[in-house]
Amino acid sequence: MSAPALELDRVSKIYGAKAARPVRAVDAVSMSVAKGEIVALLGSSGCGKTSTLRMVAGFETVSEGAVRIAGREVNRVAPAKRNVAMAFEGYSLYPPLTVRENIAFALKSARLPREEVARRVAEIAHLLEIEPILDRYPASISGGQQQRASLGRALIREADLHLLDEPMGQLEPALRALLRGRIKHFVKERGLTAVLVTHDQTEANALADRIAVMEGGVLQQFASPAELKDRPANLFTGTFIGEPPMNVFQAQARAEGDALRLGLGEGVALDYPAAGFEPAVRETILKRGRVTLGVRPHAVRLDPAGAPAEVAANQWLGDQSHIAASFAGGTLVTVEHDRARLRPGDRIGVRFEPADLHVFDGETGAALSHGGRAA
Repeated sequence: MSAPALELDRVSKIYGAKAARPVRAVDAVSMSVAKGEIVALLGSSGCGKTSTLRMVAGFETVSEGAVRIAGREVNRVAPAKRNVAMAFEGYSLYPPLTVRENIAFALKSARLPREEVARRVAEIAHLLEIEPILDRYPASISGGQQQRASLGRALIREADLHLLDEPMGQLEPALRALLRGRIKHFVKERGLTAVLVTHDQTEANALADRIAVMEGGVLQQFASPAELKDRPANLFTGTFIGEPPMNVFQAQARAEGDALRLGLGEGVALDYPAAGFEPAVRETILKRGRVTLGVRPHAVRLDPAGAPAEVAANQWLGDQSHIAASFAGGTLVTVEHDRARLRPGDRIGVRFEPADLHVFDGETGAALSHGGRAA
């Protein structure tokens, strides 16, 4: 069995290790990326994703743990000797060279035939829609064009890893949507291995086979986009993934005959038959007592016989309605695919099916169950 394309073994980055208050920007991250896989490091600003990528590239030293590329530990290997191609968020194009020369630089250094270099540069330029600017210099083109040129310079290379740091952050939405599909096809067709950093869920979902969700320097969950949404490992991942975000309520669980009763704020109680939960899950929830209940907006049903709520806002987004309502002392958001004729102050009823409920430990945030089954 061949070695993973990339392996992080309890990798940490500590800034100011000898200072009075060192900053642990990345904390014991372990993950393995298979050859030909596209992986996204996803998180908000300051979560540690860029520091992780820069340690892989060799631009940051590894404080603890090991980075292995194609089975070779590279902690002390210079960036130029890691066989890694990287597209920087800050572009880093060579100012004296044209866009064409920037993209072709690595191929010319490898002494490829001139015709081969020209063919591959033309292919990348067409892919990224930068053919008209190939003979211009970096200082004379826009930020978005510079970003695409930097991306082209990375994608054209033969490398063990392609590292992409916020590769399309400067592009307008329509172009970004077009290039996502093209780039994923390009990477997959050639069997390249890519790791990208992004704060954009849509970009991560569109491009990546698996997503590593990070927060506070800690890897929260590493899974497919579908698993992150349907089976989040903890409350952070559950609320971070998904748009609109997951609805969350504190609940007190107790047995009510054969039913499981989840008491929310302002006297709202949700009763579920025992059959809606696996026996072991039901016992775990009852043992915890205080739990956090999560339900995604698309799973909230409007039902006159459901629990009472009051409409606070109703937004029509062109293809769906987002309805915000006061519910159980908090705010609940539901999504309807038809235009909802509701006004602020209207009384509605809502219900959640057991199959749509996510239950988290009230103290640790660890997932207890999804859809009535063990997490």
